Amino acid sequence: MSKATVSRVLNNKGDVDAATAIRVREVIAATGYTPSARAVGLAKGRTQTVGMLVPGLTWPWMGDVLQGVADVLEAKGYGLLLNTVNRGAESLTQFRKHVSANAFDGLLLVEPPDTLSYLSSLHESGFPMVMIDDRGHHPEFPSVATSNWEGAASAAQHLLNAGRKHLAVVTGPGQFGCTRDRTDGFQATVDKSGIPVDPRLLVEGDFTRDGGRDAFQSILDSGATVDGVFAQNDLMAVGVLDALRAAGRSVPDDVAVIGFDDIPVAAHTQPALTTVRQPSREMGEAAALMLLSRLAGEALPEEPQIIPTSLVVRESA
Repeated sequence: MSKATVSRVLNNKGDVDAATAIRVREVIAATGYTPSARAVGLAKGRTQTVGMLVPGLTWPWMGDVLQGVADVLEAKGYGLLLNTVNRGAESLTQFRKHVSANAFDGLLLVEPPDTLSYLSSLHESGFPMVMIDDRGHHPEFPSVATSNWEGAASAAQHLLNAGRKHLAVVTGPGQFGCTRDRTDGFQATVDKSGIPVDPRLLVEGDFTRDGGRDAFQSILDSGATVDGVFAQNDLMAVGVLDALRAAGRSVPDDVAVIGFDDIPVAAHTQPALTTVRQPSREMGEAAALMLLSRLAGEALPEEPQIIPTSLVVRESA
């Protein structure tokens, strides 16, 4: 019995006589043979693998995004080839080699800085890709995002409802779309209340705990009055708590603090952190499903798929 005959039976080709097909299936059942998904994919011009390009793996919510992606891909029989841009140009060169070798069928990406020109040309060539958390700032890419503007607005409203009038913001790095959206959402809500944000109380951090502490310390050192803080991710919010503790300020009695992301540490700070939950795993799942739909020949939506944030109220605000 030839490999070609077995292949024709496995792929339901109609050119094998019934008796032979029955015999092949009896042997398959007896041996417990399972066709290699990768081999079948390669025979059809597919790798059954999805590539993913991310800035790095140290971002606290990246693990949840990856888990959402992996859950979907594994259920559909796909593998995942993960690439980072930790090493800058060297990383991008390695990634280009994977693309040239047709190492994956489509690409998921989390807005990697300094690679958009190459990725845009790849997308324009027809290569299937979906961006995660692009915040609508790169409309040429099909994307899954979260409601950063609305999440920050809910943080502002919560502080205002608590009677806070001197509100500080520790932003993320300015090159990220989420930073702009979260800043705009917060400021628009505060402006509507008639309480302007003092420019001295708007400082840039770097999404790290130390960066959040140092950024907020500069506000304390300025002597400005502060009774509420919105840090644009939870790690910086923990840094803000560090600075307030060192300064002898009570949270939330003296200063209320709100973060963004709802990473696991947020529930275990002292006091437990009020934050805006970012649906990271759900975004990973949705992006993977969107890309697989594209690989199956379906058209992708022109508008970003938005998965909403939610305010998680704990003890810090």
